[in-house]
Amino acid sequence: MTIYYLIGSFLLASAVYFNRDRRRNTWLSAIFLVLQTGFALCETYRLNEPEPGYFHPGALSVLMLLTLSAIAIPAFYHSNIFIEKHKEDARERAYYYGSLILLVTAMSAAFLTSHIGVTWVFVEMTTLAASALIYHRRNAKTLEATWKYVFICSISISMVFIGILLLSLALRDIDATDLTYTALVKVAPRLDPFWLQLAFVFIFTGYTAKVGLVPMFNAGIDAKDKAPSPAGALLSSSLMNVGFVGVFRFYEVVAQTTVLPWASGIIMLGAVSSIFVAAVYMRSVMNMKRMFAYSSIEHAGIVMLGMAAGGLGYYAAVLHMVLHSLAKSSLFFQMGQVYRTFGTKDMTHMGSYFKYNQPGALVLVLGFIIVTAMPPSGMFISEFLVFRSLFEAHKIWILAIVLVLLTIIIWAFATRLFAVIFTPPVKATGLPVEQIRGGTESISQYFFLALVIVLGIFPPQQMVDLIQAAVAHFPK
Repeated sequence: MTIYYLIGSFLLASAVYFNRDRRRNTWLSAIFLVLQTGFALCETYRLNEPEPGYFHPGALSVLMLLTLSAIAIPAFYHSNIFIEKHKEDARERAYYYGSLILLVTAMSAAFLTSHIGVTWVFVEMTTLAASALIYHRRNAKTLEATWKYVFICSISISMVFIGILLLSLALRDIDATDLTYTALVKVAPRLDPFWLQLAFVFIFTGYTAKVGLVPMFNAGIDAKDKAPSPAGALLSSSLMNVGFVGVFRFYEVVAQTTVLPWASGIIMLGAVSSIFVAAVYMRSVMNMKRMFAYSSIEHAGIVMLGMAAGGLGYYAAVLHMVLHSLAKSSLFFQMGQVYRTFGTKDMTHMGSYFKYNQPGALVLVLGFIIVTAMPPSGMFISEFLVFRSLFEAHKIWILAIVLVLLTIIIWAFATRLFAVIFTPPVKATGLPVEQIRGGTESISQYFFLALVIVLGIFPPQQMVDLIQAAVAHFPK
């Protein structure tokens, strides 16, 4: 099934790329969304059924694929608004939609692949597709962000490749050659701890560029800032999930060995460092998109805290990743309206947003409550479970440090966001560029934010089963 999806997606991306008619591109994009949605539902129905090639619709794969497919629909809708408002020419429109289709396709394949080497291939493909979207405006700033993203991601993906080579050396010692995740989990207890530790360092460090963790978090900050807001929504949600899945699956292999406590310490260090970096930068950043991007680093750190703590933390990490994807994409979709209202991303030039776009301002208020994990946010549930897992793992000092850092982040987030919504701008620049009429553009954001509340407080049994199945191989 995945092979047919890939063929269809690549054909549609090519058709969009070489076509210059706006109406045809719209129809081709709509066909892709139907294909994407149908494929996600089909893979859900075929859960755990074997597929030809290196693909397998496992529980985590299906969960992330459904999340991506849900976000992709409003991403294309808001992309259409972005293209029309900026009066993009036919070539720019074709490049944008072609790259967007390739990005969604590469992420879908990365979720579903059952082979660590094939995962590496599709993760690299996400870098190429994302770089085309980052450079969409084709100016000096987007060029700088693009080469920085490509450079850092190239280093990171090279580190993952080195990690895979080191893993192959460990497999050679036990006369094994199969690099599928299922096979690796089975032979993991027989692997040499030295080679496994070395491989883990390289693979984990490499994937931090996609997850948005220290040390390679810089790649995503400029990318999310310079990419169009609908593309930034995908970069700050599902593309982070791609990196998370890469770390999760290899950590699942490590969890079968005596190396687990050591690997958990590495992840814990990266998680706390990431939350610290987010707290430091969010105190001073005045670019709204960059503020949202640093918030994503914070949440990536929270997710990894759950992974490192173990126990209930495994479940909480997956749940938090899904909820964060829905919430953060909502804020980036809304950022498109904020930019059209003020013509800038600098929050010192923004103010009284409630006056110009009431539905959009309410999205920012609700988004703040949900992203900062305040009740009734579903992310309050997932964060509480992460903190509980830290307590049960006797990581009291880590918990205390993280709570202090999160308090700083919430304060910084609140002071800047509420100033934009309710108070006049610090540096007045005259009338707004555009006053948003009606709340049609904000419907998708309200839907996702409501979904975060429902999925956190009243999770459907199917979702609970998928998460439990995804973490089944970890120690209880």
